Amino acid sequence: MNENQVLDIEEQKNELGRIEISPEVIEVIAGIATSEVEGVATLRGNFASGVGEFLGRKNHGKGVKVELSEDGVTIEISIVILYGASVIETAKQVQTNIQQTLQTMTSIDLEAINVHVVGIQFENMEEAEKEEIE
Repeated sequence: MNENQVLDIEEQKNELGRIEISPEVIEVIAGIATSEVEGVATLRGNFASGVGEFLGRKNHGKGVKVELSEDGVTIEISIVILYGASVIETAKQVQTNIQQTLQTMTSIDLEAINVHVVGIQFENMEEAEKEEIE
């Protein structure tokens, strides 16, 4: 994706000028909306985002890819879910929450929201055993 590529909001043009939204803004909004869904453990980013997070930088766009095309905006999101959560229901809720949040905050209509479940996070076994003993 071209680094200078922005989404020009047609319906938001007015006498003062035009409104553009960077794909990075959409990534952050989608990432935060995803982390709000019950059953989502984490978003899975690439190596660079993992190193940045290790160094103390919070990356809310981690695991989110935004593609701008002639057909519209497509979001690809990679998540790790908590063990015991319904994979299908959690993924559907992620799609719904992203769509509603982006519609409310930006008025963007999305072409697709593709959710990739790339892992399952298990509870820490020691903590689980301690709870069972008590």
